[in-house]
Amino acid sequence: MSGTSLDGVDAVIADFARRVAVACAGSLGAAHVPFAQPLRDELLALQRAGDDELARAARAANALADLLRAGDSALRCARAGIAAADVVAAGVHGQTLRHRPDEGWTLQLNNPARVAERADMTVVADFRSRDVAAGGQGAPLVPAFHAALFRGDAHRVVVNIGGIANVTDLPPRGDRARLRHRARQRAARPVARAAPATRVRSRRRVGAHRGASTHALLAMLLAEPYFARVPPKSTGRDLFNAEWLDARLARPARRRPPDVQATLVRADRADDRRRRSRRTARRRPKCSSAAAARTTRR
Repeated sequence: MSGTSLDGVDAVIADFARRVAVACAGSLGAAHVPFAQPLRDELLALQRAGDDELARAARAANALADLLRAGDSALRCARAGIAAADVVAAGVHGQTLRHRPDEGWTLQLNNPARVAERADMTVVADFRSRDVAAGGQGAPLVPAFHAALFRGDAHRVVVNIGGIANVTDLPPRGDRARLRHRARQRAARPVARAAPATRVRSRRRVGAHRGASTHALLAMLLAEPYFARVPPKSTGRDLFNAEWLDARLARPARRRPPDVQATLVRADRADDRRRRSRRTARRRPKCSSAAAARTTRR
């Protein structure tokens, strides 16, 4: 697979026929093949409207398929004794270019047939479109996998941090509350844009800890309608991108980069608090006006 960070292809061989400790699968090995800079630049460019998009996308899909094949080869070479015939199926979801489940569509760049022919194995692809057609967010596998792996007697939340983070809300086993999954625009990418000369490794590296958040910018960030939507929800680079941040930084007040970074981090936290407040309000039991008055006096 390749993700929103666009740093390369990651491949894993997993054995789902056995359980290891609390896991529902055993990992037999992993490998990473980085993107060449021209391919990364083209994948980024294809996430915006441009000239000759169809032909460029087809060529990029072929290059991505060849890289996926290289990732498979590197992985199986690292695990001697695993041949293509030993692999039941390879899941290849492609590279997301545009993601608009609110409009009923999502677009992944992929050529699974090319991967299947060159890797000589069965390839399963196009996971997302059927889920979106059924009213989902295009992430049918991760919530179910998290539930199988981590759902228990306690309420748990699983966070997968990437270019865009994903959060799975797991109610306790037996709780009839619906499993919820949402994509979060974490501070990582906007902070990276706010500090273009810095290689982002952590919040400390980019200087957010040295800045002071500004109320005016925070209000502009939180005015984005996506933050007010109730999960399940998802987003992508076609909404949260450099232009999105630049439009908010173009307002009259001049701001220091550390202050921008600190405000982005605070916006993420404010979104968390607002979401938890809504959930608490929905779960709070009803009480009589007299009981409410007693609670207020206390």
